[in-house]
Amino acid sequence: MNLSSPNSNDATRTANRSKSVVPSSGLCSRCVDGCRGNCEVFKSTFRGRELIYPGPFGDITAGGDKEYPVDYSHLNIQGYAFGANGLPEGVTPDPDTARFPAVDTSTEYGWDKKVKMSVPIFTGALGSTEIARKNWEHFAAGAALSGVTLVCGENVCGIDPALELSKDNKVTKAPDMDRRIGAYRKYHRGFGEILIQMNVEDTRLGVAEYIIDKHGIETIELKWGQGAKCIGGEIKVASLDRALELQRRGYIVTPDPSDKINQQAFKSGAIKEFERHSRLGFISEEGFMQEVERLRALGFKRITLKTGAYGLRELAMAIKWCSKAKIDLLTIDGSSGGTGMSPWRMMEEWGMPSIYLHSAALEFASILANNGERVPDLAFAGGFSSEDGVFKALALGAPYVKAVCMGRALMIPGMVGKNIELWMKENDLPKTVSEFGHTPEEIFVNYEKVKDIVGADEIKNVPLGAIGIYSYADKIKVGLQQLMAGARCFNVAAITRKELMSLTDECAKVTGIPYLMDCYRDEALEILNSK
Repeated sequence: MNLSSPNSNDATRTANRSKSVVPSSGLCSRCVDGCRGNCEVFKSTFRGRELIYPGPFGDITAGGDKEYPVDYSHLNIQGYAFGANGLPEGVTPDPDTARFPAVDTSTEYGWDKKVKMSVPIFTGALGSTEIARKNWEHFAAGAALSGVTLVCGENVCGIDPALELSKDNKVTKAPDMDRRIGAYRKYHRGFGEILIQMNVEDTRLGVAEYIIDKHGIETIELKWGQGAKCIGGEIKVASLDRALELQRRGYIVTPDPSDKINQQAFKSGAIKEFERHSRLGFISEEGFMQEVERLRALGFKRITLKTGAYGLRELAMAIKWCSKAKIDLLTIDGSSGGTGMSPWRMMEEWGMPSIYLHSAALEFASILANNGERVPDLAFAGGFSSEDGVFKALALGAPYVKAVCMGRALMIPGMVGKNIELWMKENDLPKTVSEFGHTPEEIFVNYEKVKDIVGADEIKNVPLGAIGIYSYADKIKVGLQQLMAGARCFNVAAITRKELMSLTDECAKVTGIPYLMDCYRDEALEILNSK
């Protein structure tokens, strides 16, 4: 278990000189006068606040790498030698019917007006970060083709250079939002949806009114926070004029671009970029209920909530208030998250880690259910990237968790596919790719599947990052089918907490999942003692 505080990380492009490091501070055991770097303190000496963030901004996603006492790897999945739950009605379980390709991985969420997805995963909020903007066509088309929901994150309208506002500072034209919605809908096949997230600034700018009036968006997401950080969203801008424009639109911009000293520092090259920040939200039950009612009155069919790695008090508020307001999906995101633009130390050191937060969410949801109250559909988020993690999250939160929200894991295939497209044009495929061929048909195992979906003419317009995401989602689906079949769960609703075992006593204490030497012990002893 590593709970030390390193003074270097690849995310901040820093490194300790010494092999011996003080665990509590991350400083080299022997700091030498004259050292040429490049630990975090060294680099902060001349670049200051830039070292708060991972970089280079716009070209990376970054996830916290702190090791916690308990995480999802401390759970294992049960397998059984008989039985089959969740097969279609009337189907008799036997070796010919209970085959893993027959497992149904579809899921749905919503209070009344349900949304169905082909795989129980969906994207985290891909908002105003540069990594989301420049890869959007790949992300959107890939999610749509895969039949999963795409969450368009906060501040997309607010940072649009072509944004047009009315005299009362409300959105009248937002080309980038229009582009993002259109890119998803172009390949939407009836599974999943695009939903738009809204924060304080979005509310003030009238984003909700714009997206429902112009685009008929059915679902909007309120945001309390995320697992990567406990402040509002931020981006960086490398232009003084752009920084001033965002400041005029009402955003917090630091260092203050209107300050003459900062302007001179920018002109001299010392300040190379400005940060645009969103405001902190302030929640109250009355305000939450009023906002939900306001959005319903605008015509939204579904309202969801995204909350972050806050403590037990805010978690209880989220679950209880969502139940009372009939929220369609509550996404609970644990630390340390994964993002392209969050303060690195905050990503590492704030909030409740995923498995602790999710275990508490299940406990609180069960209390509501035992009191006769309906629990809103839940989604878990916070560091998931593979089918085993998806299974464990669904099982840990059963029966309330309907899906897993993924951040970096659903972005990376889009970026890889995009880069393969570029490398092919430049005749510069790396060996890791060229060993499979030199054309999209040869390289992408699911190229023909996507071609069959969109048609022989349209396949030429599908960005290769979208085919990458489709391939990744298909891998999750097939891997999940195998795990579910082994646990004899032939649809998502059949997955229960009994399909998990804890590998340590500490994990059992945190999750309520029995230690593996206690799981099914009573049944085992009954068999042994029978005559």
